[in-house]
Amino acid sequence: MKINISPKAKNILEWTYCIIIAIVLALVFRYYVGTPTIVQQPSMYNTLEEGQRLILNRWVRTVHGKYNRGDIITFEAPSNPVPSIFEIDTNNPVAEYNYEPKGIFSKFSYYILEFTKTSYIKRVIGVAGDHIKIEDGKVFLNDQELDEPYLREGITTNGENYNDIIVPEGYVFVMGDNRPHSTDSRVFGCIPVNKIESKVLIRFWPFNKFGKVN
Repeated sequence: MKINISPKAKNILEWTYCIIIAIVLALVFRYYVGTPTIVQQPSMYNTLEEGQRLILNRWVRTVHGKYNRGDIITFEAPSNPVPSIFEIDTNNPVAEYNYEPKGIFSKFSYYILEFTKTSYIKRVIGVAGDHIKIEDGKVFLNDQELDEPYLREGITTNGENYNDIIVPEGYVFVMGDNRPHSTDSRVFGCIPVNKIESKVLIRFWPFNKFGKVN
């Protein structure tokens, strides 16, 4: 039986299909390729300032690419970002991740829409196998003092829970450039590579600072 659809209804259906396809493509691109974001934390000041807008490269996650020292990354916040001294294990210096959304809608909201997920932005300081030591306000990488030109003059690095560690396989050690105001791997431990969401690709706002972020 042939169903007759009025031109008006047909036009509405066509527009609905187009909108649905556009939304799906946008979500796929956002998750697998890249997405814009706004800096909402002061922990990377003055490399990045609150309110600045960035383009994030998520293709590196899609293809299981490599993360290098000096990369600025975003990652899922640990379940326990500020563990007490009684909760840390210096023999296993890794961040705690124990939250897993239940149900398809919760997972879609958390992983795809990211409505209920908190993300941090920090700089990779050490990768698997690196010896990180924080002493006398300085960072030592593999027994050599780390040159950190991105830090503001006068900024020192104080130790927290993890001051002398070897970065485990499959993890990275991260810190914010605004060391006195950054909760990072010094506090919660190393981040699993599979919790990294993206690398910072470029800054596009404000226009006078447009370009690659180092």
